[in-house]
Order: sequence, then C-alpha cells, then structure tokens
Amino acid sequence: MPSDLNGTQAVIDVAMRAAQPHQLDPGFIYTLVTPGGGVQKVDLTGPEHTGVPARKSGTTLVRDVDSFLAYFDKHGDDNSEVYADVENRTITAVLDAHTAGAARWGGHRLELRLRPTSAWSAWMHADNKLMSQTAFAEFIEDNLVDLVEPTAATMLELAQSFEATTSAEFQSSQRLDSGQRRFSYVEDVQAKAGRKGDIVIPAHLVLALAPFEGTDRYKVTARFKYRLDRQEGALKLAFKIERPEDTLAAAFEDIRTLVDDGIPEHIAVLNGAPSR
Repeated sequence: MPSDLNGTQAVIDVAMRAAQPHQLDPGFIYTLVTPGGGVQKVDLTGPEHTGVPARKSGTTLVRDVDSFLAYFDKHGDDNSEVYADVENRTITAVLDAHTAGAARWGGHRLELRLRPTSAWSAWMHADNKLMSQTAFAEFIEDNLVDLVEPTAATMLELAQSFEATTSAEFQSSQRLDSGQRRFSYVEDVQAKAGRKGDIVIPAHLVLALAPFEGTDRYKVTARFKYRLDRQEGALKLAFKIERPEDTLAAAFEDIRTLVDDGIPEHIAVLNGAPSR
C-alpha cells in the first residue's frame, strides 16, 4: 500500500514540475502552480524585480522657505495641495494629492517646520522672571545685540551700574514724567556718610528679534518690571514681552505669503492641515 502512495506522489511531482506559468499580462504578470498545489501570482513589474519603487512616498522635512520651494518645484504638479497650519506653525504640501476626477495616494509630502531662533528662545525663557541685579545685568550683557532702544551702549552702562551696586541698599523708587523710574540707594547704611546714588531705568525696551530661523527681525516691545524689598533693600528686575503671540502670527503670515508667491499661481495655500 505505501508503495502505491509513493508512486502516486511521484506522478504528482512530475506533473507539478511540468506545469508551465500562465501569462495574465504577457511579459509582466504570471501565475504558476506551487509545489504544494497552490497558485502564486508573480508580478515582474514590482520593485523587488525592477529595483524601482512603485510610487513616491514619505514626508520630507525642511526648515526654510527656499528649501520648501526648491523641493516643491522638483516634485509638485498641477494637482498638488498646500496647507498652512497656523496653530502648529507648519506648512505642508501633499505632492500627490487627489485630482478632481481620480484618487491618488497622498503619501508623498513636504513639510516646512519652523524652529525658533536662539535669540527668541533666550528672551522668551527669561520673560516675566524676576532676577537679581547681577543676573539681570548678565542677561542684558549677553543679549545687547538684540536691543534697539535704549541703545546697546546705554543698556550696557545700566547693566554695569547694577553690577556695581549689588551690595547697596535700595531705599525708594520714583516714577518720572518720562515714564522712567528712578531708584535711590545707599552703599553703606552703617556709615554716617554712606555714598548715595540713583539708577534710572527705562519704562520699555525695544528689541529686534527674528522669531523663526530664516525670517526677518521684528520689532518687539518689553515692559520693565521690578520688585523692591524695602526691609532688605534688595532690588529685583524683570521684563515682560508685550503680546509675543502677535509677533509669531505676523512672522508666520509673512512666511505663508512667501510660499504662496513661490508656488504656481493656480495652487492656493489652504488654511488647515491635510488628512492623514
């Protein structure tokens, strides 16, 4: 009995080896019978045979408008779509978006993701934080290049005054008609002739900051703040950036305009984000 089964299997094996592939699409797609008796389709147009990907896919990340436009010019077409996401500060192009009459993959994308400059981050990190005279002076000295008004030279002199009076006791403050504030101090309260003096700080600072890498500088106003501990005579200083979100929104809108001007005229920059 086993010999009969072996003989039958041998006949099947011979028949399987003799089975020829069947052409579904001559020269490209075939079906063939597998040793287990199944049917397998072989697509010779697939990337595993041709070495060429079936379609473009993936998301390319860029950091400035020029890079975005260069990539879009190379890979975009008349049906590509561009979206500006104000909330996330990103601009995304779906290069293989659907056409009006047919679906496409929507898997080849380009994203402009903006990064804050180091200067913007430095001022935002210190925003509204009270600092000692020494810490405030050091911060001003490190960021003089961003100051427009008062001038860098004036603010450097003010910073040096703060550093020179760290051991003084500040006793009073007075708001001047100009909006500036005068602080009066005594350097040695134990001595009868302790040296007295004044330090005047401006009401506001005007900065020139680029919010994002690759963008122009924007005018930013900061309001001086202070706290005077009359018991200890300690003076702490801070600044409050006025409406930084407005500067970010203005900078993003300018970037959106640059993208809109750089892509083909018939492609609109849509407000929102593409579907995933």
